[in-house]
Amino acid sequence: MAESNPAGEFSACPISIPPLPSFPVNATHYIYLRRNAPRISTPDDSRSLFIANVPCDSTELHFRAFFTSLIGAGRFESISFNQDKKAIKSSHEPAQAIRLAAHRKRKRAEEELQLARDEAAAELPPTWSRQLYRSGSSAVALLADDKSVELALKAIKKLKKQKDYPVWGKGVDNKAPPLGSQWLKAHNRLSYPGNDVVQASMDAYFTIFNIKEKEAAQLAKRLRHEPDEDGFVTVTRGGRAAPARRAEAEEAKQRMLAKQQKKNDEMTDFYRFQMREKRKSEQVEMLKKFEEDKKKVQAMKQKRGKFRPET
Repeated sequence: MAESNPAGEFSACPISIPPLPSFPVNATHYIYLRRNAPRISTPDDSRSLFIANVPCDSTELHFRAFFTSLIGAGRFESISFNQDKKAIKSSHEPAQAIRLAAHRKRKRAEEELQLARDEAAAELPPTWSRQLYRSGSSAVALLADDKSVELALKAIKKLKKQKDYPVWGKGVDNKAPPLGSQWLKAHNRLSYPGNDVVQASMDAYFTIFNIKEKEAAQLAKRLRHEPDEDGFVTVTRGGRAAPARRAEAEEAKQRMLAKQQKKNDEMTDFYRFQMREKRKSEQVEMLKKFEEDKKKVQAMKQKRGKFRPET
């Protein structure tokens, strides 16, 4: 790969790729780093680095060793690869549950935790012992603090001689799962989990499916009895279950508006102490402004008395 910077804000960092049995040549790979600046900012942006063109065999262990060789141990926390974010599996929710998910009420914390456990149990185990990344993939590395980011960028600029380049994989040893034939053998073994694992995953999946279908059906039933803001009731399969005539729909609309107004009044009464405090602050501000205006008028009167026209 040519030594070129894809954007002026990036810092090019050469890394030395040691020879492999499949490619017995010492190669140089360039990764590009800059401060992370996503469209939606996060509290950790100041201590994170955006990394482009990561090696295809990257792991967290590799980048931990890489940053250790640059700025020392204890400054690297974690890394997230963007390809992993894009490859998130679908949640397998029923179609009706997906459409009505926005209207679903928030559950208690215990129920949410149990649902998360069930969803995790419904997933089949991974079939690859180690993830490989496409050429040109990117990642975001999280460091200890903002100073660590500055030290890393400065250390990269000082890399001029090839003997000073960080060696990719140095210090990882056998901590990362192996590639090559052993990687493919592990994939073949993981692709055939035991019957008990598959059965447990299916049971958890259908448990979640039935819960969400029940919630969707209850919500649909409730919506059949509630007129919209125009007073109309949606007619669903199975016949009408709410007022159909215009007069009845208008009465239902008025009841709905009265219920909403009562709710708003209750909320207003609940925050009445805040309204009193607001009125007090407005009165104080008005008196303060009135005194300032009085002083301005008095000053203008005094100035007008001393005015003498030119002759």
